[in-house]
Amino acid sequence: MLLADWAALNAGFDWLANGLWSLSWWQLVLFTLAMTHVTMVSVTVFLHRHQAHRALDLHPVASHFFRFWLWLTTGQVTKEWTSIHRKHHAKCEQLEDPHSPHVYGIKTVLLQGYELYRKEAANPETMTRYGHGTPKDWLERNLYSRFSTLGVGLMLLIDLALFGAAGLAVWAVQMAWTPVMAAGIVNGAAHYWGYRNFEVSDASTNISPWGILIAGEELHNNHHTYPTSAKLSVKPYEFDIGWVYISLMQRLGLATVKKTPPKLALGAVRAVADEKTLEALISNRYEIMAAYAKDMRSAFKNELHALQARHADATVIRSAKRWLHRDADKVPTAAVPQLALARAASPVLDKMVLMREELRQMWLNRSHSREQLAADLQAWCQRAEASGIAALQAFSLRLRAAQA
Repeated sequence: MLLADWAALNAGFDWLANGLWSLSWWQLVLFTLAMTHVTMVSVTVFLHRHQAHRALDLHPVASHFFRFWLWLTTGQVTKEWTSIHRKHHAKCEQLEDPHSPHVYGIKTVLLQGYELYRKEAANPETMTRYGHGTPKDWLERNLYSRFSTLGVGLMLLIDLALFGAAGLAVWAVQMAWTPVMAAGIVNGAAHYWGYRNFEVSDASTNISPWGILIAGEELHNNHHTYPTSAKLSVKPYEFDIGWVYISLMQRLGLATVKKTPPKLALGAVRAVADEKTLEALISNRYEIMAAYAKDMRSAFKNELHALQARHADATVIRSAKRWLHRDADKVPTAAVPQLALARAASPVLDKMVLMREELRQMWLNRSHSREQLAADLQAWCQRAEASGIAALQAFSLRLRAAQA
């Protein structure tokens, strides 16, 4: 009898140590990464693209799965996340922005992003103003919102039952993943480091062209340019795995995409720029200005080669390359003198910077009528094509071919 009891006790200790599912260390790592990936997909598809921006509709089955999974693995309250993110877009890089690294500092957002989130979640004004349209059903009222920490506690028990003591490590990674990746990396790094496809009014950047680890959220500048788009990739070399899942769900009848990034279409070149050209410019302004930036880089290379051919000092214009295509308010104070010197040294670059700002004013100008703006655009194209600058001439011809 004692031997049987001892054997049962050993079996109990073995279960506590190893759990019901015996995996090698690398299998445990893969399992943990798979679980965190499902969590990130739930954040980007359900909370971000569906709830906050209404870029797609979800079938109730998919919607309830995502809500349950987020409750289980993050304790996330849908209304809180949605409200805070909407406020971020409404007040981006301003003092009211809940988590801008340009307000709080990059170190604070990276390391204390979750604390900033909890602070804003406790703001009733934010919840009231920005939380409209979020779930209010029985499950939300009586379980997901009311007992938001119960899910993560249940997840701990599940991990311990499956993997024993190692389950604690699995659970810890699951709990830290979203605060680090979303509250820290996306909110911090994606407004501080990276590349920009589009010159939007905020400081958003794309961390990486391959949106896999954070399920597509790496393409943050693209998102801030087209916030109501269900697809976050815009360039041929960019990859948004969140969009892959959305496309698959749409084929299965679990999702309906409402909006994707606009694509600039080119037709026959109009004799002159007219109101249709103006409409195309305004509708596709981000893509058109990105094309202008590309032409500026081409002009910069030509100017650089010309200076080098004359054995002239190209240091002045080389130092300003990064800022030539940026809006004036996005150029750091320290770089303003460099940019001024570069423009003084190159009449071609100076002309392109001036005409870029004139073009940008076409959709910012609120005092001119539509007819006056169309006339302004026509005059702009005429001056561009008479400038003798190849990059400006080519750009103007493409602009006259743009379709709304």
